[in-house]
Amino acid sequence: MKMLTKAIVDKFISVGAQDSIRDKMVVAKYFDPCGSLTWYATEMYIVLPDGGYRLIGNNTRGKIDNSEIVFFGLVVGQETELGYFSLNEMMRVKNRFGLGIERDRYFTPQRFSDITDHAVVEWYQSRMVSHAIL
Repeated sequence: MKMLTKAIVDKFISVGAQDSIRDKMVVAKYFDPCGSLTWYATEMYIVLPDGGYRLIGNNTRGKIDNSEIVFFGLVVGQETELGYFSLNEMMRVKNRFGLGIERDRYFTPQRFSDITDHAVVEWYQSRMVSHAIL
């Protein structure tokens, strides 16, 4: 199964940067089929030669084939936190059964507030309370 399809890239491009959006759109979901790690990707970046990141956009669409890809999003495991994670590293992982990280091909893009995973619901609710305007 492909970890990144043209349709997913197109969705990342249409969603764009979500820095100022509180309830971010999750575009893709990845998971370890034999473990408890899940990655919810909200933004997609190309790693530049100098080590910096460039948000994927129409001007970078054709350059992703041989590029290192990094996502920003929510990682759920022993801890739940926002951060960057590498698609290339996820593709190299093989667990004890020889399986790798997989893309949830039944996942449809949705806001964090619409995801039903218990850890995400708790994280989202605590984040909304801590950022409430008084």
